[in-house]
Amino acid sequence: MSLTGKKILLGVTGSIAAYKAAEIVRLLIKEGAHVKVIMTPDSRSFIGTVTLSALSKNKVLVNFFNAESGEWNNHVELGLWADLFIIAPITSNTISKFAHGACDNLLSAAYLSARCPVVIAPAMDHDMYNHPSTTKNLAELKSCGVEVIYPESGELASGLSGDGRLQEPQIIVDRLNVLLSKERKQSLKHKKILVTAGPTREAIDPVRFISNHSSGKMGVAIALELSKRGGEVTLITGPGVNTSGISSQVKVMRVTSANEMYQTALKEYSTSQVTVMAAAVADYTPAVKSLDKIKKSGTSINIEMETTKDILGEMGNQKKVDQILVGFALETNNELENAVKKLKNKNLDFIVLNSLNDPGAGFNTETNKITIIDRQEKTTEFPLKSKTEVAYDIAEKIEKLIQ
Repeated sequence: MSLTGKKILLGVTGSIAAYKAAEIVRLLIKEGAHVKVIMTPDSRSFIGTVTLSALSKNKVLVNFFNAESGEWNNHVELGLWADLFIIAPITSNTISKFAHGACDNLLSAAYLSARCPVVIAPAMDHDMYNHPSTTKNLAELKSCGVEVIYPESGELASGLSGDGRLQEPQIIVDRLNVLLSKERKQSLKHKKILVTAGPTREAIDPVRFISNHSSGKMGVAIALELSKRGGEVTLITGPGVNTSGISSQVKVMRVTSANEMYQTALKEYSTSQVTVMAAAVADYTPAVKSLDKIKKSGTSINIEMETTKDILGEMGNQKKVDQILVGFALETNNELENAVKKLKNKNLDFIVLNSLNDPGAGFNTETNKITIIDRQEKTTEFPLKSKTEVAYDIAEKIEKLIQ
């Protein structure tokens, strides 16, 4: 395990999700990490210092110094001690402080002193998380090299539902495992890589469209992982895909329809050495797209559909001997049989199978459960993991093919 023996500094801020910090500490200790905890004064309203001290086996630090003993908590030493600094949960207030260099508590001072990788896991209400100031501050921190474990969508303490819910502790710890895993070789340096992600939208009229539930999270995670290995990555995304977590070194191209995806992807494919088709492209599109909004009349409407162009199939036809082509198969029945059929018909080097029958896999989740099937039909099954870890596994398979 990559966390064994690692020194982890955990920051906890004043969010209702602070109670999850106890489970994060427990999991880190279980993985063999050494943990020290810094809490903001307000966070003590949500979880006690005794709990985190008992779990971490270290004194929990809150203030710069102890007024009674005069003992000083050295923020510089804390910043130098840690192999990784994770703040979970982090509120919009602390995000703003970090982004603007404010230094009014021990946690923010330790952040400014840290020389190790810094990771933040935001937790707040939906409107606060999506406020332009929060978006701007997160972008500022990312430009400084801070890793963001983005919140999931779900029920919030306010009673509303939406983005802003702290990721589950296991997913956070899984992400830290990947970040602290053995240093990635730049095995894909100078390799041109194409990744697609997200859904397409097939217009019915100027107002309505046909689409699917794909969030694009899997494709985005793959693009980021391949970029970290030195690849020159182009990411083609359908509409609605959040690419705020993508490195500036990844070229992002946005399309809407299946036909636009076809035209853009085939153009990029001709010069790509590795292609990973993770997008959920529509198989059908309306045969006629009304130029005006279709008015409601009668009790039903019939929409004639026609097949879209087979992007992956065309890539397989054009595939050169020095190109690697990877496809995805999301299935609901006869999973393995359908995936193998697609593997052969599309001339793929391997296919990534996931099933909507597996809890935690599929659309709009932070996790996935995959099976990789290669050209010899050898199957490798993986347990449920965060999509960041799944991207790591897929990248490892690609590296082996290149070698």
